[in-house]
Amino acid sequence: MLESIYSLAGLGLLFGVVLGIANKKLHVENDPKVDEILEALPGTNCGACGYAGCAGCAEAIADGKAEVSACIPGGAAVSAQVASIMGVDDSGGSEPMIARIVCQGTDKTALRQYQYDGIPNCKVAANIFGGTKKCSYGCFGLGTCSQVCPFDAITMTADGYPDVDIAKCTGCGICVRNCPQSIIRLSKAYQRVFVSCSNPDKAKEAKSVCSVACIKCKRCEKACPFDCIKVQPWGTGTIARIDDAICTNCGACADVCPTHCIQIIEPLDSAFDSPVVRINEPESLPGCAGCNACG
Repeated sequence: MLESIYSLAGLGLLFGVVLGIANKKLHVENDPKVDEILEALPGTNCGACGYAGCAGCAEAIADGKAEVSACIPGGAAVSAQVASIMGVDDSGGSEPMIARIVCQGTDKTALRQYQYDGIPNCKVAANIFGGTKKCSYGCFGLGTCSQVCPFDAITMTADGYPDVDIAKCTGCGICVRNCPQSIIRLSKAYQRVFVSCSNPDKAKEAKSVCSVACIKCKRCEKACPFDCIKVQPWGTGTIARIDDAICTNCGACADVCPTHCIQIIEPLDSAFDSPVVRINEPESLPGCAGCNACG
């Protein structure tokens, strides 16, 4: 009995010594900046940065493999804090991004081809006769985008349409990647004019399935004083698209759109605390688009 006890004690002591030596020989010093950066990050582990969670992002930033602004959900505030930890300059001049739904196909405006009673998941519905809507490019209204949003920024309205809360949206892009219809895109927060349609079919076909579809009439092209909206090739057909880089948010295109598929939303300044460069916000009289059309 004693021999067994002595043997086990000896083995325990031997293993303890081996582990102690291994710990000293193989020990790797942790960069204290990693812990500081990790503390500054929101801790949502959403993966929007492209890394496996906030820890991976913190390590990449500390190693110089990622920018201090890598955390998209954190926005300008987190970017500035991380930049301070890394001892680099962060001007914070870029505009925040938010998700936009490029479709207005609610149950009131777009026809359904069948009543879906299956799993409430858009990816599943997409595999059943091409989805629930007669418009094969429209929103199914099953709320997958709302389900995957880690910030509760998307809710579904009573008429089966996703509504983005711009005060909560961080521009992480998770909803974009999970939409099988590709009708969600990230846009600069201060862009106010949008073509909210993704149907490239010819006018008659598009209008037959959705009352607010783009009919490619090109009235928007003719009305735009800056030549920033064009009916251009898109998928299997054409559709009106706005060049955000030069759009001044004047809204002239929306005023002449016969189907109202071009939307104008209110300025979003109040929803964001961080100062940004408002490239498209004209410095002029209230309500003026800054197009100088009046001379």
